[in-house]
Amino acid sequence: MHIEFRHLRTIKAIHDTGGLSHAADLLGITQSALSHQVKGIEDQAGVELFVRRTKPLRLSAAGMKLLAAAEAILPQVAALEAEFDGLVAGRAGRLHIAIECHACFEWLMPVLDTFRKSWPEVDVDIRPGLAFDALPALRREEVDLVISSDPEVIDGIAFTPIFDYEPVFVAAAVNPLAQKAVIEAVDFADQTLITYPVDRRRLDVFTELLTPARVEPLALRQVELTAMILLLVASNRGVAVLPDWVVRQVRYNADYVTRPLTAQGITRTLYAATRTQDAGMPYLDHVTRLARQEAVRMQRG
Repeated sequence: MHIEFRHLRTIKAIHDTGGLSHAADLLGITQSALSHQVKGIEDQAGVELFVRRTKPLRLSAAGMKLLAAAEAILPQVAALEAEFDGLVAGRAGRLHIAIECHACFEWLMPVLDTFRKSWPEVDVDIRPGLAFDALPALRREEVDLVISSDPEVIDGIAFTPIFDYEPVFVAAAVNPLAQKAVIEAVDFADQTLITYPVDRRRLDVFTELLTPARVEPLALRQVELTAMILLLVASNRGVAVLPDWVVRQVRYNADYVTRPLTAQGITRTLYAATRTQDAGMPYLDHVTRLARQEAVRMQRG
């Protein structure tokens, strides 16, 4: 027996309306065509689906089984069609994000909170476990957006600038380095450096300053939370290098100071990396615009 979706719709329409005439109107076909369709289904099944000469037309036991299938399957088909319509129209989709910037969790959450209100049909998720393999995961379509400060030339991947930031040195006011106007790589040689628990290849203080100068801090301490890093720094348990916007966002009445790194300063750019094949996708464009707006807000303090 070859059951088609139209057979399921037919059986449900006849059951819901109680007769061939009303069911034919509901389905937009003639009563004659509907009668032939019912006969065709019964011929395939080898059983009668209706109890004849009853008003309203009543389903047989076999017909009830087909109706149960129709009531289970048709809503799923309708939901799938609606989802596909949403994808075609750009209203629905998936936005799975990988973040290479550890501090960006605090900045990104307000962006996603605003985004979800405009795009309720888009499935949003953050995949922190892919932080160190984010760009290859983007190419494999495991994620759809990567927040990164390390753009690469990768076929099929586009990097859109979100905002510039400055990594700044943070130390307790009682730390002797707080008296310096600018901080150089050599100044870290006798300091405990407090960082996020990520590979040093993802830390600006190493990639932009210490590694090129071949300087190692006296000790390294890894801390998960920005607030705890700042509290430890204020207690003179070590020094840190954080994005300037992070220090402005998580500001306490704590006794610490910030200083620029090197006389020239260091400027970095945060990017949104996406697949070029997704260019022009409305919700991807919108989340990038929201990210820029949030960046302007937080940079103003």
